Amino acid sequence: MSLFLRLGWLLSLVYFLYLHNLDGVGLLGPDEPRYAWIGREMARSGDWVTPRLWGEAWFEKPPLLYWLTAAGFRAGLGNDLAPRLPIALLSVCFLAAYYFLLREQLGNDAALYATAMLGTSAGWLAYSHLGLTDLPLSATFALAMLFCMRWITDGETSRLPLAGVCLGLALLAKGLVPLVLSIPLVWFARQRLKDLWKLALPAVAVAAPWYGVCYARNGPVFWEELILRHHLGRFVSADLQHVQPFWFYVPVLAGGLFPWSFLLAWLRRPQNLIERFFGLWAGFGFLFFSLSVNKLPGYLLPLLPAIFALAGANLARSRHLAAFLALTAAMLALLPTLASILPQAVDDGLSRTNPDFRPLLLAPLFGGLILLAVRWSHARRAFGVVITLLAGGLLYLQAQSYPALNEQGSARQAWRKLAGQPQSQCLENPRRAFRYQMNYYAERALPDCETRSTSPPPGGLR
Repeated sequence: MSLFLRLGWLLSLVYFLYLHNLDGVGLLGPDEPRYAWIGREMARSGDWVTPRLWGEAWFEKPPLLYWLTAAGFRAGLGNDLAPRLPIALLSVCFLAAYYFLLREQLGNDAALYATAMLGTSAGWLAYSHLGLTDLPLSATFALAMLFCMRWITDGETSRLPLAGVCLGLALLAKGLVPLVLSIPLVWFARQRLKDLWKLALPAVAVAAPWYGVCYARNGPVFWEELILRHHLGRFVSADLQHVQPFWFYVPVLAGGLFPWSFLLAWLRRPQNLIERFFGLWAGFGFLFFSLSVNKLPGYLLPLLPAIFALAGANLARSRHLAAFLALTAAMLALLPTLASILPQAVDDGLSRTNPDFRPLLLAPLFGGLILLAVRWSHARRAFGVVITLLAGGLLYLQAQSYPALNEQGSARQAWRKLAGQPQSQCLENPRRAFRYQMNYYAERALPDCETRSTSPPPGGLR
């Protein structure tokens, strides 16, 4: 394949995987519309220090996501693209850096496999399409760790300032969590801690100004809410209502790796220092999040770059790459099932869905096609075939599930129907996520119907 065709194929993949139909569904869940509201208010008010939700100071998260969203609104992207397009572009830029940094340490094949798998995994793709804090944290934290690889292996410190800048951005993405997740880095560089200031100083220079100014403007309530309640409280207290069992992240990890979930069976003992670094990065983070009382699927996202880097190194050495690709291609037969249950899973939860597994009958066909591709061509080209099939599967999933998801999981369509009926703009016993979504699109806090009259008006929405 010529360089021109390869570039065209790569750009097409980037577009269809990350940029196509980003606004095909309105904002989802309770968090995305709240974060988007705060970013929109920052863009309008010019106050980029104190996050405000419905006019009140709101300190659940630091500001990096809000700043990205505000930049999207300043660029005129609108209510749906402003929260999402900056995240998608950040993800694409990270993947490019991820490939080049890994190639230095692991070689071209390992870096190529790792980047292709990470960039097409369900977890990374899903959070690259949503205006949430998980992707900004994961990208900035992973870059900080990757920029330290030379320091770990040979004491080279030239990239430590870049690592510090990325770590500072990670602190602005989700608070103090990156400091805990970076403990494996300190362990591997324990013989060179005298150089740590070259990383710490830029991190403090990037993150400290916002923390200091926000505390000066808002007082102790800022620290109590952000650090005590949403850091320490999230780890030890059940008050935040995200309590899950210790084993919760085992199935979550398998789902986040989809369709590459079989790579867990291909992982072998690390062969060198940098692979041990990736292993401890992933293993320590998995244990830390599993010990937390409150658990959400997105918490695992910062671990995926390490897991796929280790997997890429293993696959580059493996004599069974064809079997792995065939099993992965077979997993793509699940996409019709996922497309059919996605709207209900987002609306009611996965446990309430009734999946149809008949499409799995196509699994041997997909796997067989890849085995033939490996036999007739190079394994790297077969890898490309799997990626292309996956991109096509994503387009199928969007075409099949987005219309229903837009109706069931988002309030955007409901607001469009209600926007021209001022007398009916109230909410009748709404679910929490629906209330936040409606308020976001209405650009004001809508009242409950029962507060306006003794009986709900026609059109009052749930």
